[in-house]
Amino acid sequence: MVSRSDIALAHSLADAARDEICPLFRTILDSEAKTDASPVTIADRNAEAAMRKLIEAECSADGIHGEEFGLKEGKSARQWVLDPIDGTTAFLAGRPIFGTLIALLEDGFPVLGVIDQPILGERWVGMAGQGTTFNGQPVKARLCPKLGQATIATTGPHYFSVEQGDRFMALAGQTDHKRMVMGGDCYNYAALASGHIDIVAEAGLKLHDFAALVPVVEGAGGFMSDWHGDPLHADSDGTVLALGDPARLEDVLGIISAA
Repeated sequence: MVSRSDIALAHSLADAARDEICPLFRTILDSEAKTDASPVTIADRNAEAAMRKLIEAECSADGIHGEEFGLKEGKSARQWVLDPIDGTTAFLAGRPIFGTLIALLEDGFPVLGVIDQPILGERWVGMAGQGTTFNGQPVKARLCPKLGQATIATTGPHYFSVEQGDRFMALAGQTDHKRMVMGGDCYNYAALASGHIDIVAEAGLKLHDFAALVPVVEGAGGFMSDWHGDPLHADSDGTVLALGDPARLEDVLGIISAA
């Protein structure tokens, strides 16, 4: 169960990351390429270091899984999952559509999630069994009566294999694809939770990329799974599907999960 102290800590983590990120936004920063060719900056590392320090001080028995500094094994069934800047490319480009992702997992499943956009001062918080809030106020994903009316989003086609790209385009072709959103990383899921996007489909995501998204989307009345319709957890295959209206699940899975 998520406690008040867990929620308070999650907010403190997001605040600490903001303090490290905001002064460096739209400054001239060097970046390095990680093993997967994605960029990393001092802002990523400083923000994660600040969050890890707080967790170790307040929840020393919990594990930590961070994008930049890896895994710290815990002694409990709980694990904090951190992505200090999800969308470092957008951060480097001076575009405020990146976010800090904070999740708490219990037995491998996300029970608490935060999407924080530090530059705009926007924060979505979701947790198991409770509604999602945006800056403290309840938000809801929107209904989508027909797949052809849906707005679909993804971060970019280069994250798909050829086969996955074909499946995504088959799905996009059945939506209102003239309003398709490209780019956005975690911000697309936040927009879905607030009722502005209907479907997000991605592949190649790691635990730190998607763990925080699940409680936020589902707490807003939406649905998240892999491309087979199975719940997302620590051992998921990296394919991710988010729907604002769960009623469209059968339609979407019938296309994107096709062999």
